[in-house]
Amino acid sequence: MSEQPSVDEEKRTTLRRFAALGTATPLVGLGSRNDTDTGNSETRAAIRGYLATTPGAHFSKIRDDLKLGTGETQHHLRRLVEAGAVETRKDGDYRRYFTAGQFSDFEQVTLGYLRRETARGVLLALIRDPTATGSDIARALDVSRATVSTTAKELDAVGLLSRADGYAVRNPETVLTLLVRFADSFGEDAVAFASEAADFIRFEPQS
Repeated sequence: MSEQPSVDEEKRTTLRRFAALGTATPLVGLGSRNDTDTGNSETRAAIRGYLATTPGAHFSKIRDDLKLGTGETQHHLRRLVEAGAVETRKDGDYRRYFTAGQFSDFEQVTLGYLRRETARGVLLALIRDPTATGSDIARALDVSRATVSTTAKELDAVGLLSRADGYAVRNPETVLTLLVRFADSFGEDAVAFASEAADFIRFEPQS
């Protein structure tokens, strides 16, 4: 019977995989005498690589997916933010993290809500069918009509949805682009959507 890899081995493998992504685009200002330690350098590179593929991840997700300790995650995120390599924004009960300078405020807000299952489901349903009603969305997501209404109100408040005449996604092209680009990091519903995304893209070449 083969031995299972230790937690430390799994952690090292995970960090190295994401560190390869993080070091692909080296940033000025990350080096310091404290970073001469290979572990520190590799961990920060791994966080950067992780955020390149999972923008808008909150603290606990970064910690758990990279198999880091709480204090360890806090330390390295703080150093990355201080160095200007990572940006952070408050999102309700969450603090979300992004590669610095990569996303506009609207895109950061969008990515944060796409990481919420019900909010993502509402946006997906409306991109699929812009005429969908609250009842239609509730049936599609198997949630209550009240849940859809509450979520829609929240999305309206942050500028992702209009409730002026039914429900309408604001800047749907941006939402669609982010959904497709980072589908693997959201969930199975986003992956399934990305596979059929061509049906929702309308390209009209200029004459």
